[in-house]
Amino acid sequence: MGRLKRLPERLSALPDRVARVVEPDRTERPAYHAWYKTAEWQKLRWKILVRDRFTCRLCGVVEGRKGQQIADHIQPHRGDAALFWDENNLQCLCKTCHDSAKQREDKARW
Repeated sequence: MGRLKRLPERLSALPDRVARVVEPDRTERPAYHAWYKTAEWQKLRWKILVRDRFTCRLCGVVEGRKGQQIADHIQPHRGDAALFWDENNLQCLCKTCHDSAKQREDKARW
């Protein structure tokens, strides 16, 4: 227990030795994030999943469970309404591919 009493004094000196990293505020979302909550998006999403027969375009897995297939934007829209709503810019991806390979690709591109 003696060490715990000394911990606060050691922590107070820590910010002087460690560079502080400022994280972006993740609670503020761009206005276009609201588009994902609309009935129009849900209809378009379903249309893309059916068009692609619930088959991931990257790995080819067929997944019928709800929430395991994602209607993904091929070219990131970054708030461009024309790209967001363009059916030709959408593809079906499984959650695994979307959350790993596709996100790395998008971050590398931008």
